[in-house]
Amino acid sequence: MVPRYARPQMTAIWEPEARYRIWFEIEAHATDKLADLGVVPASAAKALWDWWATHPAIDVAAIDAIEAVTKHDVIAFLDWVAQQVGPEARFMHQGMTSSDVLDTTLSVQLARAADLLIADIDALLAAIRTRAFEHKYTPTIGRSHGIHAEPTTFGKKLAEAYAEFTRGRARLVAARAEIATCAISGAVGTFANIDPAVEEHVAEKLGLAVEPVSTQVIPRDRHAMFFATLGVIASSIERLAVEIRHLQRTEVLEAEEYFSPGQKGSSAMPHKRNPVLTENLTGLARVVRGAVTPALENVALWHERDISHSSVERFIGPDATITLDFALARLTSVVEKLVVYPLRMQKNLDRMGGLVHSQRVLLALTQAGLTRDDSYRLVQRNAMKVWESDGQLSLLELLKADPEVSAALTAQQIEDKFNLDYHFKAIDTIFDRVFGA
Repeated sequence: MVPRYARPQMTAIWEPEARYRIWFEIEAHATDKLADLGVVPASAAKALWDWWATHPAIDVAAIDAIEAVTKHDVIAFLDWVAQQVGPEARFMHQGMTSSDVLDTTLSVQLARAADLLIADIDALLAAIRTRAFEHKYTPTIGRSHGIHAEPTTFGKKLAEAYAEFTRGRARLVAARAEIATCAISGAVGTFANIDPAVEEHVAEKLGLAVEPVSTQVIPRDRHAMFFATLGVIASSIERLAVEIRHLQRTEVLEAEEYFSPGQKGSSAMPHKRNPVLTENLTGLARVVRGAVTPALENVALWHERDISHSSVERFIGPDATITLDFALARLTSVVEKLVVYPLRMQKNLDRMGGLVHSQRVLLALTQAGLTRDDSYRLVQRNAMKVWESDGQLSLLELLKADPEVSAALTAQQIEDKFNLDYHFKAIDTIFDRVFGA
């Protein structure tokens, strides 16, 4: 975790003390149920909760000192709790294995992280929606291969992002449900030394589902799907960030990141206003996606369990969620403050002498009786003259002066094909599909 790219609420989920607090709750709830089942005395569970009520702080340094000797984090924690609680603590962890604690804790942490990320996406969706309706009919050029294609609106561009992040949100909700499982099933998942009712009780108390079948660990395909979902959301962040970066290029300059008073873009060139936030988002997206392959490789463990997954998850759990949390918040701010230049959009639309209307003329010629190949040839030969003039010539005027074109279409019919509003007749329909009627 790099503090520069971290926010406190998400970071807090992964702090050692937060992890130990979840460990304690798992052990105490399990002891509660074991007492109900008559496996341990009721006084054991009461002793744990009584101590917790009066001594809620966790001495991380003390636990670390014990682990330096035991070389085992869960045993170090249990030893420390025993030192605090006294003899009744010997009834903790009855029939359980370390992974029961570790895996269930990771499920709680990832579920809590998912809740924050879902809230982040909701904030981003609200920002995108506001700007999309603001520019619902703001004309701009659509580009394919980086080349002018046909007119669209800036609002539609944002509607595309809204739909994509809506899908990402749905995937994250599903991934949260899939990861939020509890396993308290013992050494190889057979419940040989612990009743399944204990697992059910702990799951209920922690807001988790029961893992239907575990080995010694929760199956890692769940984790793989969770981190893959984070990776897809990161790619959606990058997609919108790259669009903004392209739109801010000097030759385009249709939109740009907000440049605050006192901000400086370059140590050498005072005129520079660089898309530093969206460039940063591209980099952060790479970091989040970097967690996906290790998570996939964690799926294949030896037999009932090995610990090859453990070190990986200590990195990718905090790093991926903290980074994505920061990136979503940053993108939300970028969208909210994005400076949009409709006049420049119109100027760029007009820059290539009407070439953006070529398809409408092509279709009109076919409807007038020409073959598609002949229609394409007639429009293209005039369009290439405009292209090679760098937009100084007018496609409309060249077409009207072309005897083969004018033999098929009147001047008015040709002019009708250069109506910009024609391209926006379905914008309402698209918005209704994306945002609801």
